[in-house]
Amino acid sequence: MTTSSGSQARPSRVLGTADAVTLGASAMVGAGVFAVFAPAAEEAGAWLLVALLIAAVVAYCNATSSARLAARHPESGGTYVYGRERLGEMWGYLAGWAFTVGKTASCAVMALTFAAYVAPEWSRPLAVGAVVCLTAVNYTGLRKSTGVARILLALVLAVLAAVVAVALGGSEADARHLDVSTQWPGFFGLLGAAGMLFFAFAGYARIATLGGEVRDPSTTIPRAIGLALAGVFVVYLLVGASVLTVLGRERLAASAAPLADTAVATGWPQLVPAVTAGAAAASLGALLALILGVSRTVAAMAADGHLPRFLARVHDRFGVPHRAELAVGAGVCVLVLAADLGDAIGFSAFGVLAYYAIANASALRLGPDENRPPLLVPVVGLAGCVVLAFSLPLNSVIAGVGVLALGAALWWVRRVLPGLRS
Repeated sequence: MTTSSGSQARPSRVLGTADAVTLGASAMVGAGVFAVFAPAAEEAGAWLLVALLIAAVVAYCNATSSARLAARHPESGGTYVYGRERLGEMWGYLAGWAFTVGKTASCAVMALTFAAYVAPEWSRPLAVGAVVCLTAVNYTGLRKSTGVARILLALVLAVLAAVVAVALGGSEADARHLDVSTQWPGFFGLLGAAGMLFFAFAGYARIATLGGEVRDPSTTIPRAIGLALAGVFVVYLLVGASVLTVLGRERLAASAAPLADTAVATGWPQLVPAVTAGAAAASLGALLALILGVSRTVAAMAADGHLPRFLARVHDRFGVPHRAELAVGAGVCVLVLAADLGDAIGFSAFGVLAYYAIANASALRLGPDENRPPLLVPVVGLAGCVVLAFSLPLNSVIAGVGVLALGAALWWVRRVLPGLRS
């Protein structure tokens, strides 16, 4: 098998468990928690928390499969590496392709979300500025990146805790909004909501894609993924219950800013500026972690010749794939300035689910002496990814299938025309 073991693909191992948990949690507790409950409630209604549980179960299976694979393949690149080593070069390439394209779109969405909260009239220039600044932070090394992520995560969690406290502790909370006997949304409604909510969980991939930069990866990666996922599930459960019990399905589904509207409905409008600041901080935290993860996958694919090899170079001083960092930052800036991202969120969700489907299929190839997870875990994860992906809106499914097909065609062309390999 092709490997990325050359000297240029060896970044420094500087991340401990706390650092990895911080990066994973900051990627999950991003801008999505401030917006995702509205469209999910429109689909699932009172079954919102059931959809959240379904998303969490699929995420747990994916996290377990990813952790076991990362322990066996402690290299940067995540499922790109696992698919390549366990299923074959094409599947690894498709995983890397889905992750890179989908998450580059997610980076643009996060940047635009940050700018929309801070200064809507200057959204695109401000979004570009945010991308440039965070790319510069990542360029100078992971220790600084984790420090910034830790600060942003603390700010966001403080804001969420304040909203949950005033919502569940106030007189506006109505537990009848959680009564699942009032309405059955149908399987597509329930699973479609779960697919949207799963997208908000998907940040734990950042931990696995940083496999080449953590200390003692066989212990650190599984522990960090489990801790980050469990903590974020509790946060989402509390936030989801808060906004649904206060606003109800109809008001929540119609809300453009559910947490801010919850604060106002409970008689705490003075929390709105803090919620706005929290949404901005969450977007920046997620953007920081997303750029990290995408750039590592780009560097791993470049080291194997699927992308131009010069992108795999690691900086002599900072120990990061600086050229991949700059390339990803530039790509996100182009999307921010030129692209219509109205359907990008759904497409990105499809790409993430395809990525994890390959991760679970790779986990099925682990041997009994390789700390293989129980068979049910990757089977449920694989089936869950496929079902949730095809429960998304039709436009997102069509776009996702088309982009994956394009990636497969490019891989085939490279195989048929060896001169295109570099």
